[in-house]
Amino acid sequence: MIDPAVVRASGLRFSFGKSEALRGLDLEVARGETFGLVGPDGAGKTTLIRIFCGLLHPSAGTCRVLGFDTVKEKARLIRRIGYLSQRFSLYGDLSVEENIDFFAEIHGCKGYAGRKNELLESMDLLRFKKRLAGALSGGMKQKLALAVTLIHTPEILFLDEPTNGVDPVARREFWDILAGISADGVTIVISTPYLDEAERCRRLAFMDGGRIIKVASPDEARTAVPGLIYEAVCDRVAEARTIAGRVPGAVSVQAFGDKIHVEMRPGADGFALRTALSDAVAVSVFRTVRPTLEDVFFRLLSDRKGEAA
Repeated sequence: MIDPAVVRASGLRFSFGKSEALRGLDLEVARGETFGLVGPDGAGKTTLIRIFCGLLHPSAGTCRVLGFDTVKEKARLIRRIGYLSQRFSLYGDLSVEENIDFFAEIHGCKGYAGRKNELLESMDLLRFKKRLAGALSGGMKQKLALAVTLIHTPEILFLDEPTNGVDPVARREFWDILAGISADGVTIVISTPYLDEAERCRRLAFMDGGRIIKVASPDEARTAVPGLIYEAVCDRVAEARTIAGRVPGAVSVQAFGDKIHVEMRPGADGFALRTALSDAVAVSVFRTVRPTLEDVFFRLLSDRKGEAA
């Protein structure tokens, strides 16, 4: 019987010296799903991915990927996975095509010419195959890095913040490519600092302080916010945030550029919030909105701090 979970971690712990990066973490990822790891810097996302790939050995607990123990069976595992790190190193003095050839040889690929052309075409890199990798834009470099990661046809991809620092258009194109890869049945585990990207994952693990505080689909995660979210577009955002936080029923207030999001308890008076803001700052838009994943994450962190207290 095929195990539906291609990643299975139990009681994972890992420490860098006296600093504990993972603190008793349990997680399962189903075959064929796109699974996101989200959380602030230092949450443990990169450490977790490196353990999945066999690059780090857990201090305690067990981890199996594709049925292989990531410590005892690492050599068998790495032939069947793809890993794209935050700082994937391409060879700038080699062409796009030569980079793929080089990594194909490392993986021992035979007769890969058709696979190479297929990847170049799907990444819109075929017309640039003779261009030096060092001359590519940031987005194109990431697409080439992904092509290199896929040349040996892995069953599961581990991507560690692959679009960090890439422009929004290139990020969207990258995720469109990932959607096609997922449709072919490849399991994807990806960490991202962009919660708008996380919306495209089937399920998410919200991480903080080396722990997973919730695993859910994006829609399921929104149930963590039981009240209404009010969005106010206004001037003097810092002042508006302070005022909103004083309104009875306000649970949390977060600033996003020229607007604030205010979570109000169920049944709280939204009119009182609008009045308080309008009396102090210029409000151009005031409306209820669907909770964003940022709203969800702030609420989860708030709940966790409350439990700790």
